[in-house]
Amino acid sequence: MPGGRPARSKTLATWLAVLGGSFGLHRFYLHGPRDAWAWLHPAPTLAGLVGIQRLRAWGQDDVLAWMLLPLLGLMIVAGMTAAIVIGLTPDERFAIRFRPGAPVESTRWGPVLGVIAALMVGGAVLMSVLAYGGQKFFEWQVLRRQAALAPPVHQAAPVRTAAG
Repeated sequence: MPGGRPARSKTLATWLAVLGGSFGLHRFYLHGPRDAWAWLHPAPTLAGLVGIQRLRAWGQDDVLAWMLLPLLGLMIVAGMTAAIVIGLTPDERFAIRFRPGAPVESTRWGPVLGVIAALMVGGAVLMSVLAYGGQKFFEWQVLRRQAALAPPVHQAAPVRTAAG
């Protein structure tokens, strides 16, 4: 192959994006380990997984978990979006970019099934992130309003005894 790179499979790239897109597996497969964008995927995904651990350990009152969880959801949505883009790329265009010098391969149903899975998972996760974010936003608004309306707390003067 020209450039020393082996030909890439559109079906495999689509399914790597569906199954591991939040970690950037599709980018490592398509562009190699020197791809800077691929290395930007794991950190927010792992931070989101830490948010899940914190939510399970300390419950819904953990503010850090509130902030980390949407990161995981957004990274999953990004992976599903990549799967849709890869899977819907025409075979000829994919071959020019990722299979230089190799014949155009008819991919048939593999990428189409990956796109269907990505649409279902990505849509569900995106709606969940929006619902979760909206819920937390309104909870913060209620807490701020309650704090603004609460009467100030006064400290009582220390009690003096006859001994001191």
